[in-house]
Amino acid sequence: MPHVDTPQSVCRLGLARCDITPPVGIYHRMWGAATHERAAGVHRPLTATALVFQAHEGPPGPATEQVLIVVDLCLLWAPEMDALLAAVSGKTGIPVEQLLVTFSHTHAAGMMDRQRGHLPGGELIAPYLDRLADQVANIVQQARRSVQSVTIVYGTGRCSLAAHRDFWDEDNRQYVCGFNPQGKADDTVLAARITDAAGKTVATVVNYACHPTTLAWENTLISPDYPGAMCEVVEQATGAPCIFLQGASGDLGPREGFVGDPAVADRNGRQLGYTALAALEALPPPGRRFEYTGPVISGATLGTWSHAALDASQRKRKGHWRVRRWTVDLPYRPDLPKIEQTQAERTRWLAEEQAASRAGDALKARDCWAMVERMDRRLTRLGSLPRGATFLLPIVLLQIGDAFWLAVEAEHYQVLQLNLRERFAGVPIVVATLANGSRPSYLPTADAYGKGIYQETIAVLAPGCLEQLIDAISQQLAAWLSAT
Repeated sequence: MPHVDTPQSVCRLGLARCDITPPVGIYHRMWGAATHERAAGVHRPLTATALVFQAHEGPPGPATEQVLIVVDLCLLWAPEMDALLAAVSGKTGIPVEQLLVTFSHTHAAGMMDRQRGHLPGGELIAPYLDRLADQVANIVQQARRSVQSVTIVYGTGRCSLAAHRDFWDEDNRQYVCGFNPQGKADDTVLAARITDAAGKTVATVVNYACHPTTLAWENTLISPDYPGAMCEVVEQATGAPCIFLQGASGDLGPREGFVGDPAVADRNGRQLGYTALAALEALPPPGRRFEYTGPVISGATLGTWSHAALDASQRKRKGHWRVRRWTVDLPYRPDLPKIEQTQAERTRWLAEEQAASRAGDALKARDCWAMVERMDRRLTRLGSLPRGATFLLPIVLLQIGDAFWLAVEAEHYQVLQLNLRERFAGVPIVVATLANGSRPSYLPTADAYGKGIYQETIAVLAPGCLEQLIDAISQQLAAWLSAT
């Protein structure tokens, strides 16, 4: 019988959510160009959502369970990330290897770095992070208690919110991080609807690649940026929580961004939300496929189609479960800066900032302070890197039925998802980056190196590492698909 299959997954899933909005007054100077220190208010609340995935059969354990925790923060540095994972594992009894924390990557949530406790509002960071660990552990336990049989149905849409952001400034003869009208940008929106045994929508997932950098240095409000309004649009229509997963957005950002107006972030979010809703509305009912049912004689001879239930064997295949957690050995770049060199550069920029301030040159002082901030972040990155010549990049790949869920640490250029989805056309691949942090920072394409592009200048891994990673993931996907 001619038919159209829609990719689906059958598993057990539990979900819980909580509010993790930081207190007003907390240290908020995420941007080097910012002149404020403390958050002046809240644009929209920040949330954390726990998703507990379990195989349809068998007791929960490392081979049959994966916990995904999605938080509305930019990211956590390695010490804070390790502490959060250890605390949640200790409070829940779930091994760290089963925990994945991903970030919406909003740049308007603040810099949650315990080393900034001496700065204005910094005294609120440590208590916030301690409370965050308790909150995340609680929702993981709630989600685990609420596990039920679900069907996940996948579809795609197209949204032009994301734009390429490696732009050559001809007048100043340099690359800047902004809107590149000639650059190509992945516009894929992967949307998933999760329904219970009665067919009720219990959650939706929107996977899209675009830096949440609508709001920048002029913004003084705590905000989830565009994912906030996106989730609101979808939740109002579906009556269920919407979870945003940040894709490979290393070279992607909003067409209109770097502003201080929250209304622009909301507009960007609604654009993505409406696209996600269109993709969700196009999905068939769970546990069904679209079949040709034959001709009907009318004014014309019509060909009719209808949704037919999957048989037992077809539905069983939708519950096929596999998970693999492994690392790929990637070399550090040969010109990786040294800590001593970075400390010297920081001292120089700090002296220039102080001199500019004394001279009343506010613009130069701001620019110099931005360079001090760059050096501080470089020192944090360098201090958290494992010793040796290579970095073991963690990968988690989960197959549930027709779909694959991929989680990788760090920020990757869009080619990661473009290449994988091109190689395995027709197979839903949910790509979640910044999984458990971003120790290596960016993974640009090999041809981006040596041009002075921001993402390349702060990358710690050598040219070609992204391509090597794509090949390693592709090999695993090919092996699993060939064995299905």
